[in-house]
Amino acid sequence: MKRRIETTTSRTAEWTCTCRASSALEKNSHYKSDDYIAPLLLPGFIKLFFHFSLVRKLFTRVFAPKSIYEYVIARTKYLDAVFTQALAEQFDQILTFGAGFDTRALRFQDKTQNTRVFELDVSATQQAKIHQYQKRHLSIPSDLVFIAIDFDKESLPVKLEEADFRKHQRSLFILEGLLMYLQPESVYATFQTIQDFAGRHSLVAFDYIYASVLRNEGTCYGESGAVKRVSSAGEQWHFGIEKGEIEPFLAKYNFKLANQKDSIELEKAYFSDSDGVVIGKINGTHCIVTAEKL
Repeated sequence: MKRRIETTTSRTAEWTCTCRASSALEKNSHYKSDDYIAPLLLPGFIKLFFHFSLVRKLFTRVFAPKSIYEYVIARTKYLDAVFTQALAEQFDQILTFGAGFDTRALRFQDKTQNTRVFELDVSATQQAKIHQYQKRHLSIPSDLVFIAIDFDKESLPVKLEEADFRKHQRSLFILEGLLMYLQPESVYATFQTIQDFAGRHSLVAFDYIYASVLRNEGTCYGESGAVKRVSSAGEQWHFGIEKGEIEPFLAKYNFKLANQKDSIELEKAYFSDSDGVVIGKINGTHCIVTAEKL
């Protein structure tokens, strides 16, 4: 039997896009992000309603798990910065896994220069995204390469080689909101491929959930609501990393930790006012990491 995500657009990808669209329309600088394309991808009537702050508040406080909206905003800003820094340093390649409705390739195309950009995702979600781009007459960069893949069933190295993603070049690998949905074997195979393809000083940026969340220990802020939300979407979480075990995990693939932000550090970075007062709590189930190839 085929999984839902193989035949239908990912609900979590749609939900992330909606969060980004809402954030792009915010007035508060802490909540406002720069994904100006995300609102264009919403159905017209939803986009119209989201211009009203009351509707955005209803969406983020009633329909979203506790403080996940703030997490998505922080993650978007964090990875936007990683992406643009890689472009500034003229990395050879950027590869986004499970790209969903991510728009960085379009938003930052004027900074791309000699960096080649690739996006991987399951076919149904990827085709829906391309259709929305075309429907709204958004210019797709000629050097953006889309790669359709089922991470649990198809060979990632073969897919990359077919798309002319080159080994041993300085590359940025982004896995945003992805690892937790993969089976452990697929995670290990993915990181092995990253190790095999990455040149020296390449970077990998990703978020992960704590393994304790999979055990329903209830120790993280907003945990129960987040678990319930992804389960209701039919896209359960399968992979997590134990607290304190990220460096040994990375070392297996010849990467060293460059930066890690948990929910508390994300709040300080993105949701603290000039007096250091936190104005927005962030769901505590996730961490975001950047690591460098040795």
